[in-house]
Amino acid sequence: MQLVIVTGLSGSGKSVVLKALEDSGYYCVDNLPATLLANIPQHLHGQSHVAISMDTRSEAIEVLPEAIQHLKDQGLDVQVLYLESSVETLVKRFSETRRRHPLSDEKTTLAESIQRERDMLSQLAYLGHRVDTSDLSANTLRNWVKDFVAHEHQGMTLLFASFGFKHGIPLDADFVFDVRFLPNPHYDPVLRPLTGHDQEVKSFMENQPDALALFDDIRNFVARWLPAFVRDNRSYLTVAIGCTGGQHRSVYFVEKLGQHFRNEKQKVLVRHRELE
Repeated sequence: MQLVIVTGLSGSGKSVVLKALEDSGYYCVDNLPATLLANIPQHLHGQSHVAISMDTRSEAIEVLPEAIQHLKDQGLDVQVLYLESSVETLVKRFSETRRRHPLSDEKTTLAESIQRERDMLSQLAYLGHRVDTSDLSANTLRNWVKDFVAHEHQGMTLLFASFGFKHGIPLDADFVFDVRFLPNPHYDPVLRPLTGHDQEVKSFMENQPDALALFDDIRNFVARWLPAFVRDNRSYLTVAIGCTGGQHRSVYFVEKLGQHFRNEKQKVLVRHRELE
């Protein structure tokens, strides 16, 4: 059985993820009490792909780490997707939908309820793959989930993500590298409408000695410390590269790093937040 546990903050997109997993052939269970997780193999033994959503609505959510380890000890392939968003994004979503936050009451504001939930779930954030949905459309999130389930789970996966600092730093990044000090193709009228995918931008970047030196430094840093994360039994390591708008320099670096580590036989996923 392949088991995907979807957890995280209310309003961060867990329903979208669960629906995407259902469309991908998973048997889905919403809001399962954490105390029942250990019994899933015997009750759903006929299902090869199962997805379960759990959050602060679920009874005894604090026992989830222990329950996950118990299932892994039994030989199950268990993956965790932890969804989060910025407070500003969550406040906006709850205000637009007029839904009540599960932890809200007459004594706390919506922002305070969101922060309280974040504190309650903090121990779960590093159980698996973190996804910051602050700037993601529902369609992009669905596509990312499909990439996640299509990827082989055994071993470490390197995820390289580009982003624009003017839209905020991604919450799910393990390492963040800033490439804004490099010459910006945006100021060339010919390159401005292009992206880091285009050969003209690649040629521009490869003619910058500092860009080549920085690429070597980032590549060597990741290669140097990757084994330590593997020893720590991490399933994913997210390396985010940021420039001003997330269109040119960061995209170029992410594509180049992704290709290098693929050539080294490492499992790699690539994301471009602002382009997607």
